[in-house]
Amino acid sequence: MKIGLFIPCYVDALYPEAGVATYKLLTHLGLDVDYPLNQTCCGQPMANAGFERMAEKLATKFDDMFAAYDYVVAPSASCAAFVKVNYPHVLKGKHACVTSGKIMDVVEFLHDVLKVTSLPGVFPHVVSIHNSCHGVRELGLSAPSERNIPPYSKMKDLLKLVKGITVKEPERPDECCGFGGMFSIEETAVSEQMGKDKIGRHIATGAEYVTGPDSSCLMHMQGIAKRNQLPIQFIHIVQILAAGL
Repeated sequence: MKIGLFIPCYVDALYPEAGVATYKLLTHLGLDVDYPLNQTCCGQPMANAGFERMAEKLATKFDDMFAAYDYVVAPSASCAAFVKVNYPHVLKGKHACVTSGKIMDVVEFLHDVLKVTSLPGVFPHVVSIHNSCHGVRELGLSAPSERNIPPYSKMKDLLKLVKGITVKEPERPDECCGFGGMFSIEETAVSEQMGKDKIGRHIATGAEYVTGPDSSCLMHMQGIAKRNQLPIQFIHIVQILAAGL
């Protein structure tokens, strides 16, 4: 299968190590991975801010660029969810959307498509899983508590394949961290308090690291933890899964 690697703009600019880890892991697993060099933002910031028409050209470019691949894989649950869930609406009547059915977050792809049973990583640390809202409720990376269905976690399944790791989850495991993109800008005080509460629950697990599928959520909590000198570190899940490569 041919994989198109999509690296969201904020990952490219601020957390390129998550993108590099994704590429290394997918190629280690024997996949044919291509990274289109002229890729841009998927349009999520504009659409989420209420300027959906500004996202149309970006969505059209994205759809054309990745149309030929069997799967489009991204180290970002929120961006993958935006393409999957929102592109059919954004492009309705303007462009035949094909990538909506091909895009997957890297966790989803490893778990559901490749069905990996072993990973090369060694990570001798205690980690607490952060279930980001898009990943839980739009991609199904774990069970949303409000649905009252049997619990599951694709992130936990993959992390348990890493040698030396101890995996924890906080109280209220799928509660929002307060980032929410524009929400963190428009409702700063509420956003920050939600982040403090969430970090406190992660720390209560005894974890050394918080991990998850969205660098944006991790960035939000990392900033709060740094300002408040809280004893916890943050790392994208794919960096743990690819540790040692």
